[in-house]
Amino acid sequence: MRGAFAAVAVLSAGAGALWALAPGGLGRQAPVRITDGVSASAYRELSGAASHGPGWLGGLFELATEGTLVALGLLWLWTGMRAWRDRNPRLGTGLALTAIGTVVAYALSEGLKLVADQERPCRALAGADPLAACPPTGDWSFPSNHATLAAALAVGLALTRPRLAAVTLPLAAAAALLRVLVGVHYPHDVLAGAVLGGAVAAALLVLARSAGRLHQA
Repeated sequence: MRGAFAAVAVLSAGAGALWALAPGGLGRQAPVRITDGVSASAYRELSGAASHGPGWLGGLFELATEGTLVALGLLWLWTGMRAWRDRNPRLGTGLALTAIGTVVAYALSEGLKLVADQERPCRALAGADPLAACPPTGDWSFPSNHATLAAALAVGLALTRPRLAAVTLPLAAAAALLRVLVGVHYPHDVLAGAVLGGAVAAALLVLARSAGRLHQA
């Protein structure tokens, strides 16, 4: 019962954070365009600094954006191989719940995009010069799918096998920051994605731990 309360608390805190970060597109006919405020200013500073770097930096950042997700996926696979080799069902359960949490969080992020209808900063902000190609109209910005996936995997792996936290959590942070640096997301987009992915994965694993099914090593 205590684990269920803890899981609800995690999800409630995550939902509250998402509500605070959301641009408020529900019920509007036109997409939400954010052109001022803290997040827009931070976007201009970060993406502007990156766009003034050497020409090869854009390709490197785009590659690194996908590379963080690949690295987290490989860590999940490597941990799964250890669970199979050691015949450790508890570790396997934690990894399975991490995968389920990642899929659920991704589905929720896609649903939130359709509700928020927030325009990408590379189209909403005058003078934006993104390193990456700006996604097409209708591919909304809030929340960031990359940040959602990275946070769900990172938090799930960190709770399942805490010694990996020193690697997985910085990778997730890098995945989020890179989406801003290449110019396709505002900072509040990636923060919302990280909250969503982390909260869903954590809630599932907190429940499993309370039931004695989560291996911690």
